[in-house]
Amino acid sequence: MITLLGYYHQSGYRTFQWFYQNHVRKYGLSAFPNLLSYNRFIELIPQIVGPLTAFMKSRCGTSQGIAFIDSTPLGVCENIRLPRHLTLVDEAGRGKSSTGWFYGFKLHLIVNDQGEILSFCLTPGHVDDRKPVPKMVKSWVGKWLGDRGYISKKLAQLLASQDIKWITALKKNRKAQAIDVFDKLMLRNRSLIETINDQLKNIDDLEHLRHRSLHTYLSNIVACLVAYSYKEKKPALNLREADLLPFCLNP
Repeated sequence: MITLLGYYHQSGYRTFQWFYQNHVRKYGLSAFPNLLSYNRFIELIPQIVGPLTAFMKSRCGTSQGIAFIDSTPLGVCENIRLPRHLTLVDEAGRGKSSTGWFYGFKLHLIVNDQGEILSFCLTPGHVDDRKPVPKMVKSWVGKWLGDRGYISKKLAQLLASQDIKWITALKKNRKAQAIDVFDKLMLRNRSLIETINDQLKNIDDLEHLRHRSLHTYLSNIVACLVAYSYKEKKPALNLREADLLPFCLNP
């Protein structure tokens, strides 16, 4: 089941039901001789959310000094349909992103300079981007870069105690601060994680509005991350090829 959920996000199909009934059941019987019916497959999804998440944890990469953090909104319904929306009302939240208001969740990602996912977290849409950071960084060290939404003196001090240099873009109404040239360069390359979010949402079917239960919602998100982890070519900065990583860590 985990294999099929991950394969769906690599297949190019836009609905799992169509993928399962018209592709897997036609061409996958030799690989899966005991293939379940579609309805039975959906019924068993709640039992594999935990193992699927644990498997994705095992697929996470390792930090070698540079990491980017960002969140992306995942809507569960259109804003115009919010008054009559009944699915996930106890879990989702109303939040605001750079593109406007939405109702749903936020996916928080940390990636390294090679485009590998280091950590991930899902929160309701109204949760502040900075709140899950301490739990996501674990015991890593190095330079961590975020946008203006992650500005926090308290958070920077907390991470500094873990040997993490917290670097964020400055708000327009703030005075300019002294910053290393390489750190400025890395802030300009924050588009790396934004590119990853864009691929997950627009190519790998991370976000859609057809979910009818929390378990299928979670399984879709984690399976999408699993599928991404197997991509041979990920967005990357190629710092190692340019022999710039030592300079980055020891300016």
